[in-house]
Amino acid sequence: MKIFKTIFVALVFLVLVWVDLPEFIKTKYKIPSQINFNVFGLNVKKDFTTKLGLDLKGGSSLIFEADITKVKKEDLNDALNSARDVIERRINFFGVTEPQIQTIKTGDKYRLSVDLPGINNYEEAITLIGQTAQLTFRELPDDKIATTTPIFAQLTKETGLTGVHISKSTVEFDSQNGQPQVGLKFNKEGAELFAAITKRNIGKPVGIFLDNMPLTTPTVQTEILDGSAVITGSFSTEDAKKLTIAINSGALPLPIKLVEQKNIGPTLGAIEVRKSVYAGTVGLIMVLLFMIFYYGRLGFIASLGLLIYGLISLFIFKAIPLVLTLPGVAGFILSIGMAVDSNILIFERIKEEQRKGKSFDIAVKLGFGQAIDAIKDANITTLSVAFILFNPLNWEFLPQFGMVRGFALTLAIGVGTSLFTGVVITKRLIEIFYKDKISNIK
Repeated sequence: MKIFKTIFVALVFLVLVWVDLPEFIKTKYKIPSQINFNVFGLNVKKDFTTKLGLDLKGGSSLIFEADITKVKKEDLNDALNSARDVIERRINFFGVTEPQIQTIKTGDKYRLSVDLPGINNYEEAITLIGQTAQLTFRELPDDKIATTTPIFAQLTKETGLTGVHISKSTVEFDSQNGQPQVGLKFNKEGAELFAAITKRNIGKPVGIFLDNMPLTTPTVQTEILDGSAVITGSFSTEDAKKLTIAINSGALPLPIKLVEQKNIGPTLGAIEVRKSVYAGTVGLIMVLLFMIFYYGRLGFIASLGLLIYGLISLFIFKAIPLVLTLPGVAGFILSIGMAVDSNILIFERIKEEQRKGKSFDIAVKLGFGQAIDAIKDANITTLSVAFILFNPLNWEFLPQFGMVRGFALTLAIGVGTSLFTGVVITKRLIEIFYKDKISNIK
């Protein structure tokens, strides 16, 4: 059993090292940065390249002009702000984070500036941002007559059920043939409407339309009471994903059109970026040297734990993937301090117990036991602050956009990882390095 555990740990370590290798090393030695394979008929494709933000790498700047002809003057600001929020949600669903989105007034024109960090497929992003995504459900009219007109053209009666009534949309796969499909979950009002629609249309078609284009026209087999539905069709996985994005993000409150597109360089110069990386590296080395100098072998264990912490954190950043900005890097470096703090609390407790005359193995057990409460409280406090800064519920009185969210997310990931490495990994390393003094720490 021990050999299998050793093999498993070695494989995990190799995967971490492979994912975390810098891109220039992978390029030089032609090491792939992505996986692409099939599991039970499902294609698994994942890219592990580092995503950098506008301040570190630059990206693309898109300017959209809003059509305000049908918007009342008193509703204009709300409509523009709502459009900005919808675009931000769509971009993040698309997998691009840390965008900078602003409303701009130029003369009598109102525009939305969208700066996207380091993406290559601009056309796909542009299409997704400008999509209106008006989902409607239609049925046959009451006075329907026999005709050879295609069935989707006969579905002209609005049911009152629209995308507004959808609480969630997800990509699903048919259990029979594995084909991608789009699952819909209605809110309470939508579930009641959908139940009534299916009840009166048993044996008849009901059409689902996106922006007046038919997606599917299934025949209702039975009344559906659980408030859920499935959109089927000749979808690829990417098509199904795009549709769920458009549905989940909601409809734009006013039409927009692209009027300008350009590439932008990093907002921070290359010299400033190098200085920041240099400062972070020097700081980390100083911390490692201090821990080794002050705590000896325990300090070396803490330093090794920090390196493992760095590998795990960077793996998580690439796996999400998280767009790294300078504030995000600052959050990561701050979490390193939290990881060191955990080790210091544990080691000081161990030294305190040894000063009381306890043997090393007893001192280690008591040290971990006594320090864990303080470590837990400190980390919960920091995670609470990160939650407030990230503002996942989009409370209006807290920051909703911008780089502060990147800082909060990297801090939260770093703190969570440091809690794991500072307690679990450090404990295992002490068992290994002090096996002559201690058999097992419980």
